[in-house]
Amino acid sequence: EIERLQQKISILVIDDSSPDGTANIVRSLQKEYNNILLLVRPKKSGLGTAITDGFRTFLSLKHPPQCIVTMDADYSHNPKDIIRLVSALKKASSLVIGSRYCPQGKTVDWSIMRRATSKIANFMALLIIGAKIRDYTSGMRCYSTKLVQNIIEDLHSQTYEIQIETIRQANIRGFRIKEVPITFINRKKGKSKLAFNEIKQFCSYIVIKVIFREKLRHLFFGQVKREYTS
Repeated sequence: EIERLQQKISILVIDDSSPDGTANIVRSLQKEYNNILLLVRPKKSGLGTAITDGFRTFLSLKHPPQCIVTMDADYSHNPKDIIRLVSALKKASSLVIGSRYCPQGKTVDWSIMRRATSKIANFMALLIIGAKIRDYTSGMRCYSTKLVQNIIEDLHSQTYEIQIETIRQANIRGFRIKEVPITFINRKKGKSKLAFNEIKQFCSYIVIKVIFREKLRHLFFGQVKREYTS
């Protein structure tokens, strides 16, 4: 699907030593395509570290890309949307979110429970972070390399809360964030744990890493001045 886009794109597959043979399949594809990278990690280490490890991999290249796109590889995200995200990024944005909740965005085959938990997580993030974003938890995004270079050392999330942490770090630095509508199709195989983990992990991040930490900073150091880089 990505090949059909006819764009110069490098693909990084991150495999946490899964038993389904993912790494071997990717190695076979590497013999046919020279734009596929593979990062095999020794064990399942969480979405957050996968994203930051992916960022570091691209930044370490001799010629880093101008932007980095993150997405699910199970067709929940449509590869055709990559072009729209990259195009929006080039129009003076630093982070473009493929949004399920902005006008014309939607989800397909979601249960009422999953829709509700996702909405709650996004509402909580909006209250705390304050950025006018409808979809804080979408995994399909396009980051400018400049943004990644600015925030990479402040990304510490191990799991799903990475989605909020990246937005927060971009927001406090004054980077422009934009949303473009996408259709998220619930994956046909497997059972997603994201709906319940969204609430648990985002609550943990918001309470411990945002509210509690900021209160301590104000208590011991006074008002913290924000540094903006655009």
